[in-house]
Amino acid sequence: MKWFFIPCLFALLVLLSPITSAEAIDDSYRLGAGDTIVIKVFGEDDLTLETQITNSGKVNYPFLGTLSIKGLSIKQVEELVYKGLKGDYLVEPNVFVGIVLYRPFYIHGEVKKPGGYPYQPGMTVNQAVALAGGLTERASQEKIFISREGTKSESVNGTINSQISAGDTITIEQRFF
Repeated sequence: MKWFFIPCLFALLVLLSPITSAEAIDDSYRLGAGDTIVIKVFGEDDLTLETQITNSGKVNYPFLGTLSIKGLSIKQVEELVYKGLKGDYLVEPNVFVGIVLYRPFYIHGEVKKPGGYPYQPGMTVNQAVALAGGLTERASQEKIFISREGTKSESVNGTINSQISAGDTITIEQRFF
């Protein structure tokens, strides 16, 4: 009989465990120009909006007008819409905000197909290089630079295993023989 409690205890621990990595990404990811998001309110189809965030960082939402969401997390946008709709329009709105398409990252230099590619959470330089067709014969694996979107500072040195973010620009330099 006591062996019955071990699987039950394990299941309870899984349910009560800290946030998952996908939720952690949602909390740390900041929305920016080029991201496509969807806003839904349960039971209110008229309040569904799928839109791409423009350079202004603003979206026009029914009843609430223009919302500035650039730099906010998904949870912050949910809270913004919830507070705007609660009371005047709905008693207890159930708001969902999700990312339909992340803004792209860019890779250039010594890769076979430089350009912009769709970002996925958790991407590394190695995965970005694979999307760009691989390294050229002259590529250096030590001279990798990552420019972060929105920072005015110089590029940071990276490695093939460095994490990238949406909107980053990766430069792969030539190696010297």
